Amino acid sequence: MHSEQPRALLLDMDGLLYHGDRPLPGARRLLTRLAETPHVFVTNNPIRTPEQIADALGAMGLPRPHPERIITSALATARWLAQWRENFRYFCVGAGSLDAALRRVGQPDSERADVVVIGEGPGLDFEQLTIGINLILSRGARLVATNPDPSVDGVRNGRHVTLPGGGALVAPFAAATGVTPTFVGKPEPLLYEMALALLDCPAGACLMVGDRPDTDIAGAERLGMWTALVRSGQYPPGRPWPTALPQPDYDCDDLSVLMNALDRDHPGLLSPERDRS
Repeated sequence: MHSEQPRALLLDMDGLLYHGDRPLPGARRLLTRLAETPHVFVTNNPIRTPEQIADALGAMGLPRPHPERIITSALATARWLAQWRENFRYFCVGAGSLDAALRRVGQPDSERADVVVIGEGPGLDFEQLTIGINLILSRGARLVATNPDPSVDGVRNGRHVTLPGGGALVAPFAAATGVTPTFVGKPEPLLYEMALALLDCPAGACLMVGDRPDTDIAGAERLGMWTALVRSGQYPPGRPWPTALPQPDYDCDDLSVLMNALDRDHPGLLSPERDRS
């Protein structure tokens, strides 16, 4: 039972607001109605920088969010590592935005790395795997992954596809070394805590909206947040709820159903309707 009413929102992005370069139904309407509501975007996807994500939303015809309101698992991983060790040396596998985030607080070093960091996107091959394995086994480098998602949504040639997530890409390193990776993104608390600090809002007064029970909902529930699952991603309508995971406060087939429920239960949380297109 919640003791406070929600006054701010955290929102996942992939599978909630868009698939690939296609906005999902209700996304534009929701983002328009959030104009006067405190909110932050939190994504386990480390492939793009906040600026690139903001530009991509704008290119889809969605309201372009301010990049400072977008927190990625790459940024959270960089912050976590900076707290773990100053001027750490790292070897990373994944898209260039991960390296860009890590370079702000650490030094790339494929021979003497203190940590092997695995993200998402292209980059994993036999050579990269060999380097990472030997840094862990020979130099005692720590194994860290930006997020535990085994798979993520993607688009190839205009068709929806499933792509390997951070959990899948870190698995070969764990299997070859016997080392259990440290995960930073959802459902771990750091991404949520960074967003709540930016909002200056306690967890109990914030609603997390996402499309994955195992990351978005489970992590937010641990912190005592309000939770809303929207079944527009890899968890479609009608799929039974995992018995081992906490039930969300809202379980909605799409964003329109969620907005109707919030208008009913929490009047004023979303701005009044101005544009239904």
